[in-house]
Amino acid sequence: MRNLNQVSLSGLRAVEAVGRLGSLKAAAEEMGVTSGAISQLIHRTEEQLGRTIFTRKPGGGLVLTDSGALICEGLTAGMHRLSEAIALADRDREETLTISAAPVFTEKWLVKRLNDFVTQHPEIRLRVEASEKIVDLNTSDVDVGIRVTKKVEGDVTADKLCNHYIFPVCSPSLAEQLKDPSDLARMPIVRDMHSQFTWDTWLEPLGLKSSIISQGTAYSNSSLCLEAVIGGQGVFLGWDTLAADALHSGLLVAPFRHRVPTGIAYWFVTRHGALRNKSVLQFHKWLKHKLSSDVELQEALPR
Repeated sequence: MRNLNQVSLSGLRAVEAVGRLGSLKAAAEEMGVTSGAISQLIHRTEEQLGRTIFTRKPGGGLVLTDSGALICEGLTAGMHRLSEAIALADRDREETLTISAAPVFTEKWLVKRLNDFVTQHPEIRLRVEASEKIVDLNTSDVDVGIRVTKKVEGDVTADKLCNHYIFPVCSPSLAEQLKDPSDLARMPIVRDMHSQFTWDTWLEPLGLKSSIISQGTAYSNSSLCLEAVIGGQGVFLGWDTLAADALHSGLLVAPFRHRVPTGIAYWFVTRHGALRNKSVLQFHKWLKHKLSSDVELQEALPR
């Protein structure tokens, strides 16, 4: 391994990150430096290796040469092994479980239930990252990703926890006016501007169209929509984990039993082999049970 003394490790990291992510900007964000610093590291590493790893496009982009692609493939495998070794060292010092999940799921469902896991497993220290970004579990220090998607991509281990269902929710006072789905035509509607699904997903199996309902008030995220319907502003097309606590407490009501699967599911995602780790395995078992229990509770709630 003496040849490692000839090349900067930070330079090799920069080369691998740009080769894997495809841009200086993305690599800079991952490494926590500027794009200019990444560019300098790559230039210096090419000088140290004595060969060109990237060709430069007129617009400033970088493309791997044939030999550069082979080098990057080896570097990615090596960085993966280094990441695993560091993760093992961290766990020797303290049993820490790092979880990455979407902000709304974390805020409205996960964080309110984690005390149950902590009580059962006080020896495990949790670290929760709420982010829309899909982290690379093979190169980051994240142990578990909780993803809400149709299909999990990438070289990871993924276990489907449960399906994702949508259904209307509203305040109890508005629910009294809803005897049939067609009554939604007379109701104010609360909408999420960035929703992945539309009212047609829920209405069409009932022989209805979204044209019967109003445009309503729109908010920039589903968390704000939930607060709006709790305040009595209208009816919102919610889902299990978002509305669970408000439904259980009686702040909201699901006026109809009709629940529609969106084709999306909740997934427990780890790097290969991570489920052999006791803390990952325990969290997986706890999360799967907690999600399925919540779904059963919601189905049993009175309408």
